[in-house]
Amino acid sequence: MELELKGKSVIVTAASKGLGKAIATEFAREGAHVLISSRSEELLHTTVKEIIQETGNEQIDFVVCDMKNADDIMQLVEKAVAWNGTVDVLINNAGGPPSGNFMDMTDEDWYHAFELNLLSFVRSTRAVVPIMQKQNRGHIVNLASSSIKQSLDQLVLSNTMRPGIVGLAKTLAQELGSDNILVNTVGPGTIETGRILELNQAKSQKQNVSMESLMEEAEQKIPMKRYGQPEEFAKAVVFLASGANTYITGQSLIIDGGQVKAL
Repeated sequence: MELELKGKSVIVTAASKGLGKAIATEFAREGAHVLISSRSEELLHTTVKEIIQETGNEQIDFVVCDMKNADDIMQLVEKAVAWNGTVDVLINNAGGPPSGNFMDMTDEDWYHAFELNLLSFVRSTRAVVPIMQKQNRGHIVNLASSSIKQSLDQLVLSNTMRPGIVGLAKTLAQELGSDNILVNTVGPGTIETGRILELNQAKSQKQNVSMESLMEEAEQKIPMKRYGQPEEFAKAVVFLASGANTYITGQSLIIDGGQVKAL
């Protein structure tokens, strides 16, 4: 299958590690020009070098960007246009909010989660839509969580903010379909990333059990009996954002090895 990504201008936010890095790597493997961002310039330097070494594609660059900062997001999009003349693909990604129960969360926690996990996607999308409308094509994929289908214990902030991303994507699919701009949401289940290890660490301390037993218990709840790998998740995202996808829009896909039972 030809993904038609060679030479395409791609932005992947929060891509210095984890799922964002895996996605950027897959786009690079397909020959795209990939602009990545995160808050850490040091990590971005390292990630760019690693992606080039792994894929042989030297058309990788970065912008330091705090996804809670509107000016940073605009500079990221402007850099992509200055570099490639356009933006063909936007992958919206941001770090997950803190874990905890409802009564643990302060107003500051709620505002932080809103800015990072919902408003940031609004801002970056608003910046690229006029560019995509001008060329009458584009793909936007929002990374969320399996909580868009089934709530997760001790993740009230994620359970609240992530469904908002789905509503945003559904609305944009309706409004932008005639401009040939496809907008979808993808939610990871238990994918073996630093974020999962961080959540497991917090859970193990709270329950006073070992990380190993927690991971074994989690694997038994997954029909495929293993954690997913970042590259497995990334390949699905890249397909949805590629020229091979011409008619899937407004949809929410969970990549979790069959764990979520909700329809």
